[in-house]
Amino acid sequence: MNKTLKLTMTAMFVAIGTLTSHLIYIPIGFTKVFPIQHFLNVLSAVLLGPAYAVLQAFSVSLLRNMMGTGSIFAFPGSMIGALLAAFLFAKTKKLSFAFTGEIIGTGILGGLACYPIATLLLGQEAALFGFIPAFMVSSFAGSLFGFIMLSIMLKNPSIKSFQQKNL
Repeated sequence: MNKTLKLTMTAMFVAIGTLTSHLIYIPIGFTKVFPIQHFLNVLSAVLLGPAYAVLQAFSVSLLRNMMGTGSIFAFPGSMIGALLAAFLFAKTKKLSFAFTGEIIGTGILGGLACYPIATLLLGQEAALFGFIPAFMVSSFAGSLFGFIMLSIMLKNPSIKSFQQKNL
C-alpha cells in the first residue's frame, strides 16, 4: 500500500477530528468527552491499521489540546482505544472486534490510565474508576457510529478492496 495515501487519509481524519472538536463534545468533570474521536479511531483502525490509527489519535489529541478544546486525558484514552481496536481488527478481520476494542481500550484501559495523570501530574482528587463511565459513554456512541458507517461502506467493492490491500 502506498504510504502517501495512508498518510493523506490519516491527515484527513485528523482534520475532521480537529475541526469538529469545538462542535461536538460533552464536558464531564475534568474531561471533555468527544465521540467523534472514537468514530475516527474505528475508521482508522479498520481502514489504515494500528500505526496510523495511533498516529491519528495522537495528532487529534495534540491539536485539540493546543486549541483548548481538549484535555490531557485525551491522549491515553484515544491512543489506547485506537491501538486496541486496530489490533483486534487486524487479528480477527471483524468489525465487531474493532468496535469492542475501542470501547475497552478507551473506556476501561484509557480511563484507568487517566487516574495517575490526574493525581500525580495535575494534583487533582480523582476516583480510580472516575473516568471510566464518561469514557465508556463517549466511546460507545462514537464506536457505534463508526461500526454502522463501516458496515455500510465495506459493502462497496472498491472500499472493501482498498481496506484489504491496506492491512
